[in-house]
Amino acid sequence: MEDRVRTTITDGVADVRLVRSDKMNALDDAMFMALLETGEKLKSDSAVRAVVISGEGRAFCAGLDMSNFGRMASGERDANKSEITGRLAARTHGIANRAQYAALVWRDIPVPVIAAVHGVAFGGGFQVALGADMRFVAPGTRFSVMEIKWGLVPDMAGMFLMKGLAREDIIRDLTYTGRIFEADDALSYGFATRLCNDPYAEALTVAREIADKSPSAIRAAKRILNDAPDNDAAAILLAESVEQDKLIGGAHQKEAIMANLEKRRPNFAG
Repeated sequence: MEDRVRTTITDGVADVRLVRSDKMNALDDAMFMALLETGEKLKSDSAVRAVVISGEGRAFCAGLDMSNFGRMASGERDANKSEITGRLAARTHGIANRAQYAALVWRDIPVPVIAAVHGVAFGGGFQVALGADMRFVAPGTRFSVMEIKWGLVPDMAGMFLMKGLAREDIIRDLTYTGRIFEADDALSYGFATRLCNDPYAEALTVAREIADKSPSAIRAAKRILNDAPDNDAAAILLAESVEQDKLIGGAHQKEAIMANLEKRRPNFAG
């Protein structure tokens, strides 16, 4: 796994790096499986309080490895040869298949995930970035919903994830044309959270800031944002109240109050 994705955890911040830099971190079967395994491990690690995902070398992720297109052109769909690009309708991770869950797993990690994006985020690479809570993007980064170029549609949860961020007509434009768009466009469309000269450094700074907040409150906030149905005011209001009832008077909330009153850094145990 470490020849595709490498993870270090320091003071509660998981630094997840795509390390297939010679291929611009393109998604082959090994990269898909490494993303899935990494995400699953982080989901269950109670010591992790924030995650940064980035790519080494010239790009965040250039999308699907070219070898996969060769298999598709030959008509090969043997699931024994590819666990990822075999038949896709089988659900392997709840409502998703393996390829979709490589992007969605970052939503299921119970703490905030920041994608630090530079170079290119094409096709599947764009969809992996969309799975993060936030995307910090370097000026000059290029994006594309590139699947149409290869006679395909976005199928790594891209349709679902884009709908939560951008207007429908913009999504249709990008999906139908596959055109490359720039970092400024990504910001205006809603796909980029911030433009940063050094998105990796800024993402780590923000992740460390989050790691200093009440882990119970951070996890509760992500549950509300993940689970409350869009435009269902009653469900959102109830979710806020249920989570707040759990937090008030808890050890982490008491520590947050005392740290502020005593003007010191909080020490959240557990």
